Amino acid sequence: MANKYDGLARIIIQNVGGKSNVISLTHCVTRLRFKLKDENKANTEILKKTDGIVTVMKSGGQYQVVIGNHVPDVFEVVNKIGGFSSLENENNDSKEKMNFGSSLIDIISGIFAPTLGVLAATGMIKGILALLVYFNVLSSDGGTYQLLYTVSDGFFHYLPIMLGYSAAKKFKVNLFTGLALGGALMYMDDVLKLASMTPIATYFAGTDFVQNVYAKFLGIPILLPASGYASSVIPIILAVWMASKIEKMWKKIVPDVVKTFLVPMLTLAIATPLTFLIIGPIASLLTSVITVATNGIYNFSPIIAGVFLGALWQVLVIFGLHWGVVPIAMVNLSTLGYDPILSLIFAASFAQTAVVLAIIFKTKDKKLKSIAIPAFISGIFGVTEPAIYGVTLPKKKPFFISCIAAAIGGAIIGGLKINGYIIGGLGVFGIPSYINDKTNDITGMLWMLFALAISMIIAFILTMITYKDDKEDELKDEDKTVGVTKGIIASPLKGDIKELSEVNDEAFSNSALGKGVAIIPSEGKLISPADGVLKTIFPTGHAVGIKTDFGAEILIHIGMDTVKLNGKYFTKKIKQGEHVKKGQVLIEFDLEALKREGYSMITPIIITNSSEYLDLIYETNKKIDFGENLITLL
Repeated sequence: MANKYDGLARIIIQNVGGKSNVISLTHCVTRLRFKLKDENKANTEILKKTDGIVTVMKSGGQYQVVIGNHVPDVFEVVNKIGGFSSLENENNDSKEKMNFGSSLIDIISGIFAPTLGVLAATGMIKGILALLVYFNVLSSDGGTYQLLYTVSDGFFHYLPIMLGYSAAKKFKVNLFTGLALGGALMYMDDVLKLASMTPIATYFAGTDFVQNVYAKFLGIPILLPASGYASSVIPIILAVWMASKIEKMWKKIVPDVVKTFLVPMLTLAIATPLTFLIIGPIASLLTSVITVATNGIYNFSPIIAGVFLGALWQVLVIFGLHWGVVPIAMVNLSTLGYDPILSLIFAASFAQTAVVLAIIFKTKDKKLKSIAIPAFISGIFGVTEPAIYGVTLPKKKPFFISCIAAAIGGAIIGGLKINGYIIGGLGVFGIPSYINDKTNDITGMLWMLFALAISMIIAFILTMITYKDDKEDELKDEDKTVGVTKGIIASPLKGDIKELSEVNDEAFSNSALGKGVAIIPSEGKLISPADGVLKTIFPTGHAVGIKTDFGAEILIHIGMDTVKLNGKYFTKKIKQGEHVKKGQVLIEFDLEALKREGYSMITPIIITNSSEYLDLIYETNKKIDFGENLITLL
């Protein structure tokens, strides 16, 4: 059954260089993230101009096609049509090289992106529970609270197992090997807590790098961080990376007949001790270093940190580099129980949204307003790419205003030292993240609301004062529909109007030949859509080209692949070069015979010089009769 995103999916696949050019495909909240063999094969400009695509970015070794909120639906169709789910294994030996920064961002986004949706969802549940307890709707001792708290806290507590799975996918190791290593870290952690064991030795006591010894492996001390491995991030990622190297070695050695169970067994037999004896201690020390360093910078001047991160956050989002901050927040939450870093950028999406709201009030441009309204709604829920790419960045000044307002919001948040206690949702769904769920104290949330309000007010007022439509935008609505109308194309057929993307021919469906519509005819007659000169009429009679008296160049192609009939079933009523009148019959064709022969009769009507016009106005998915207005050219 056809999907409404089929046409868009085919355009995307074709213009990233085809399936053969794709190494892998993932997606995040708003973007399709391709890794391409050769980015030079991608038709970036065509993709940017395609309806349904916000923009295209190249960052972190990824070719990012920004779609918007419905990216999961588009991803599903692109993946299905392109068959990209199998590409990771097919391209496993790809020699593509990325610099260290690009590789790091690629790894972080690949591992964390699949978990963030559920991580945010469980964090939101925890925030709502804290609110319900604060307002005495629920008791923290009651069964309802306890049951919901198990999932809200459980996902983050057992995060090493979840990351073990996503890291295994990223490093292309057996998925259950990654789960097993995460389970081992948590098993050791939980068993020690249940047994209330006392360390037999302690290293780095009195510092931020404390390591305890509870047992020995072949006489070697097993070091465990004082905070344990619950909710940890770095140890499991490094452990799975190491396991991927070990597994690859065993796959070359172990006979195929016993690979299924022997490779995982030998991999885990080596990887598990190495994880606890080497990887775990080193990773936990690295975690402590990151915590001390980031919080040292924050403590030096939380206000300066807020200004810096607040101002730059939307820029990081544009290039997909914001993923580098996510692990830092997770490290802070797992070691400190709170995070001050992501708090500093929380005002950025609200500032961006307030700027868009001001533009909605100020602009007289209908097209801009039609983009801005859904972008504003999306921004309320924390997804700002539609606002950035569709509204503020093209206008430049509004984008800078949003950065200034976000910097001011970040300074207030830093000055008030507002901490986040969970990885919550985006936008308004993230507000409960600033409730201390351990004490059910909502003070942080109230101060955050104050900071957001200041940031939004500044963004809104500055935009209202400074924003002006471009000269092209300042045309009144009646000017746009009358004074700038360059011509009207009448319907050359009777039938059902369809989107051009529904034509099963990429030359038409991706608008490479020009913009327009398609009609599925119900009668076998083609008339002239306007007064003009018949520049082209194919000998086969299946297609005509007309240049109208007002300058539009029209191509009409009756059916798909009908050229193969060499004129059978087509009767030409006029000769090339003649001047034709609107409504004059150009071609008659045997519609029923063509259908019996198995030909698709969807007929593209293309304005081949559509780039010379500001816009084409038309309606689809409705019936139309001969001579009725089909396309208005602006």
